[in-house]
Amino acid sequence: MTKYAAGNVLKGVPSGITIPIRSVRLSAGAGFLYLILGDMQTMQTMPGLGTRPGLWEVGVDEAGRVVGLF
Repeated sequence: MTKYAAGNVLKGVPSGITIPIRSVRLSAGAGFLYLILGDMQTMQTMPGLGTRPGLWEVGVDEAGRVVGLF
């Protein structure tokens, strides 16, 4: 029997709560969606990562100098 089976009561689950979802954003590189909740006027989120790691752009040139870091 699963916790969603008919007649099964979930204990400790809050009820009667409304969570305002302001928007849904896509993190394409990470491959998921995330929700922005509430009514905050200014909010910052963590920057997403690119689909290609920066490691692939780093190398050493003929003079032995590291290139592609910045």
